[in-house]
Amino acid sequence: MNRSDLSLAMASASGIPRMTAERALNAALAAMAEELTRGQRVTLAGFGTFKPVARKARIGRDPRTGTRLEIAPCNSVHFAVSPELRDALNLTVLRAHSAGA
Repeated sequence: MNRSDLSLAMASASGIPRMTAERALNAALAAMAEELTRGQRVTLAGFGTFKPVARKARIGRDPRTGTRLEIAPCNSVHFAVSPELRDALNLTVLRAHSAGA
């Protein structure tokens, strides 16, 4: 699912026009990005938590040549899934597994 698919799903689920859903989605994502760039966590109850993390410089390898490369330090985002979503995902896996058994 991409951004366009998500805004369409939001519009369908809520009965609002697609452009309104798209503007709401863009505003939510912009607010989340702003908080993350300020070093703050973004928690969506029942979904998960986005947490900014600083990655240290490290040595890597070029997969084609095997040459050692220095990978510069950078900032990234870690996502931790909520227990509710994790349980829902695992329930789907368990149902699929038991149906195939």
